[in-house]
Amino acid sequence: QVQLVESGGGLAQPGGSLRLSCQASGFRLEEYDIGWFRQAPGMEREGVSYISGHYGITNYADSVRGRFTISRDNARNTLYLQMNNLEPDDTAVYYCAALIRRPPHFSDDADWKSTWLYDYWGRGTQVTVSS
Repeated sequence: QVQLVESGGGLAQPGGSLRLSCQASGFRLEEYDIGWFRQAPGMEREGVSYISGHYGITNYADSVRGRFTISRDNARNTLYLQMNNLEPDDTAVYYCAALIRRPPHFSDDADWKSTWLYDYWGRGTQVTVSS
């Protein structure tokens, strides 16, 4: 059974850091494309970062590039999102999602933010950035 469980959220001050984890079970993370998404109150869910399965291609939203880093630990079957220099606009519920059934013409660069393509989602972890 495929399952994704996020952890590591919490309260951080502006300029602070948090590291989110996404523990996967039922499949091997390194074999599939995984994305981090976030959703703030009243806003649509948006793509934050992405790592492709086989080649480890990474992508970031413009708003987080240079501040956030996605990585995975294959031995622990866990995905991470290191978030530095946090800003109040980063406040949201953060989700990891797995794209198991990759469409034939899927582009790592153009399509990774498309939430409807992802097959499995975690329940999310709250990140609040406030002084």
